[in-house]
Amino acid sequence: MRGRIVLQSKLENKNKILGTDIEISHIQYLKSEIKMNRISQKLQEDKKILSIYFSAGYPNLNDTVQIIQDLEKNGIDMIEIGLPFSDPLADGPTIQASSTTALHNGMTTQILFDQLKDIRKSVKIPLVIMGYFNPMLQYGVENFCKKCAEIGIDGLIIPDLPVDVYADEYKATFDRYGLINVFLITPQTSDERIRFIDSVSSGFIYMVSSASVTGSQSGFGSTQSTYFERIAKMNLKNPQVIGFGINNAETFNQATQYAKGAIIGSAFIKHLSEEGTGKISEFVKAIR
Repeated sequence: MRGRIVLQSKLENKNKILGTDIEISHIQYLKSEIKMNRISQKLQEDKKILSIYFSAGYPNLNDTVQIIQDLEKNGIDMIEIGLPFSDPLADGPTIQASSTTALHNGMTTQILFDQLKDIRKSVKIPLVIMGYFNPMLQYGVENFCKKCAEIGIDGLIIPDLPVDVYADEYKATFDRYGLINVFLITPQTSDERIRFIDSVSSGFIYMVSSASVTGSQSGFGSTQSTYFERIAKMNLKNPQVIGFGINNAETFNQATQYAKGAIIGSAFIKHLSEEGTGKISEFVKAIR
């Protein structure tokens, strides 16, 4: 009898410890599900999604949070926060210039995280950080993902992170912190590659409207329409959002005939450079 009591006591102590671990794991799991669901739930809404990209720290270092809040207030569905980098290969001159200005203003990875630490007290829509892999490596991939999870970032777009490398080396880390990683496809991406990207992705697939850099085209021609139709016929499990070349209501409506949503970057940054942060509502109203 005494042995049974001792054993029961040991089990109770063990269960207390395990219970704490289980509780922590459960909280982490729930937080992950909430973050993942912001993007998923938004994409399930019965409307076309308008996402805006801008460079953090532009036009001024401390404008980041106010721009995010103003975009949400004016009906934007999702925001891509650009992490400035000195060598942005996929970015056109407008975004490159804004990134350079932001770096000159003093923007860093840590400063961006500091600026966003309380963002979830005021902003409910999905937030995605878009940037290049080098700053993430310098910060430490695990630390970067952990910080994103703590802040309430929902996903990442890293144009220079190959999908194969992600799947083999980093997907487990992203999954552990509930972060969706969004991959880009272009008109030149093969069907086989697209299906592989679709299989390792969650959230959405970023359809680049052309193989050129951002902001380098105006309107869509038959080449883009053929590409859009080709992807639509593939019946991918992830919805698609089109970016590059979306700069007004016409191109937004044209893109969203084939995709769940569209992303505007260069046109919004041009608006910020010309009008500052005080006329964001006018920009959004001109799109939809």
